[in-house]
Amino acid sequence: MNATIELLRTRRSAAPALLTGPGPTSEERELLLTIGARVPDHGKLAPFRFIVFEGAAREKAGAIIAEVFAKSNPGADHARIEAERKRLALAPLVIAVVSRAAPHEKIPQWEQILAAGAVCMSLVIAAHAMGFATAWITEWYAYERAVLDRFGLSETERIAGFIHIGRHPGPREDRPRPALTALVTNFGE
Repeated sequence: MNATIELLRTRRSAAPALLTGPGPTSEERELLLTIGARVPDHGKLAPFRFIVFEGAAREKAGAIIAEVFAKSNPGADHARIEAERKRLALAPLVIAVVSRAAPHEKIPQWEQILAAGAVCMSLVIAAHAMGFATAWITEWYAYERAVLDRFGLSETERIAGFIHIGRHPGPREDRPRPALTALVTNFGE
């Protein structure tokens, strides 16, 4: 079987808590970002951008997430706040894909949002092809304006996904998948 087809057929997500180092080198990270940016993009708008979290930046981002969570949940216990603090510190590298979809005279915003989603999937596939494991996650903080503001997103920007990238200790079991008969309609039949 073609190696690309086999990679796509066997790709599995990995829980960020199980991702370890070493993470991608700076050259590998640049290659991942280059591949991520090479998606179908109607109108050549590049309606996406990246925020890279690695090293101490993961803890700095986690402090923001924990602070916003604690303010919104004054009754939360210390353990939960610490769990929120570690959200972006589990994997050695986290890349946030930011959707910059905006009104355009020819290109619908929906197509621009799809381009950002394609960036996420390209990052996932490229990382797997390079021998890494990934998790594409949003979570509550991807929608929380107080977090987005402090991460430097404009009012119109949104998080399409946080791509957690690292090493996984072993094979991952596949989750149950729906039967194709539940997903496919042959038009005209």
